[in-house]
Amino acid sequence: MGISELHAWASASPDFLITVSTTVAAASATSSPLSYTPGYAPQEDHFNYEHEDLKPQFIDVKWQPLVEHPYTDKGLSGDPNFKNLTSIAADIFDYNPKIGTEISGVNLAKLTDPQKDDLARLIATRGVLFFRNQTDLDIDAQKELVSYFGKLHRHATTSVPKREGLEDVHVIYTGENSKEMRAVFTPTFLWHSDVTYEVQPLAYTSLKVLTGPPRGGGGDTLWSSQYAAYDALSPSMQTLLEGLSAIHSADLQAEGSRALGRPVRREPVTTIHPLVRVHPVTGWKSLFFNPGFVQKIVGIPKIESDHIIAMLNELIATTQEFHVRFQWGKNDVAFWDNRVCNHSATYGFGPHRRHGVRVAAQGEKPYFDVNGTSQEEEFLRERGLPQVNKDGSGLQNYND
Repeated sequence: MGISELHAWASASPDFLITVSTTVAAASATSSPLSYTPGYAPQEDHFNYEHEDLKPQFIDVKWQPLVEHPYTDKGLSGDPNFKNLTSIAADIFDYNPKIGTEISGVNLAKLTDPQKDDLARLIATRGVLFFRNQTDLDIDAQKELVSYFGKLHRHATTSVPKREGLEDVHVIYTGENSKEMRAVFTPTFLWHSDVTYEVQPLAYTSLKVLTGPPRGGGGDTLWSSQYAAYDALSPSMQTLLEGLSAIHSADLQAEGSRALGRPVRREPVTTIHPLVRVHPVTGWKSLFFNPGFVQKIVGIPKIESDHIIAMLNELIATTQEFHVRFQWGKNDVAFWDNRVCNHSATYGFGPHRRHGVRVAAQGEKPYFDVNGTSQEEEFLRERGLPQVNKDGSGLQNYND
């Protein structure tokens, strides 16, 4: 029976309309309401946990200091329009103009080398990429993929998986009964870029969440663009910071591990890096500042150093326009560039388990180049838009 015939029959049969209306109303009245408790997410049962071999342990071994090694960024070989990667994607969208892009339809475990090159170039451009439900990317495939981008980093103090042979995998694990640490680490201090104290800090970094809080249960991660942090500064402040360097130290991390009776597998190092660096792929200038590891700005009095550090802490932690926040699902992967991003964990997800594995490749020794450019200025020129007023002049009023 077609639509027109059904309409004609229903019009001639008022009893039919009454019957249908009565049935729908009865079904609505008897259906079960949604089960909802504000601020509550049911706890997952981890009986017979499938990732038992990737739970954390602290191996007590001694490693030699890291030494400089040659590095060539794979993103330099990527297509400027990322066509090798986007051609296999089902969808791609940015979270905001400054940072963060989600790609669907891409299986990270099955990329060709040209697609990996594009992946590196896009990470360098967007800061962090998100890929949902990467079930094929087990820990071996994850290591193989990241090793394409550079020498894998072995962390001196954090936990590694129970399974042998994975010393270059960092385990993120918060159990059901783990102690809440928000009173120990301030929100500003939590913002960091991983192991910036190394002579050659990390470049491309992948994190896969194996198990996490259910939807709405917390445990998100945030990233902050250091391209955008640099661009947010006035030209005078940019010039000042371009002539300065900062002391990055592993001492606090090592002391914390020893205080807990955990091993320090490689002696802590202190390194001086430029406060503004240039990315080898994009050519853009970015701030290279780390609230968690920077101890002092070199070559200026302590009071000036303290004020600059406080200002940069506030800039990174509170400027929402260059933040992106990701709500994890099981087997989701984030791939980011530690050279141009800070990131931060979030608390408040107890009593849920949060278990992830991170694999990261070391990049180049940070450097500054006077010929570096600005991400924001380049994008505005390409789009024919006016440049941003950064000197604070003129009367302004903001209502939102």
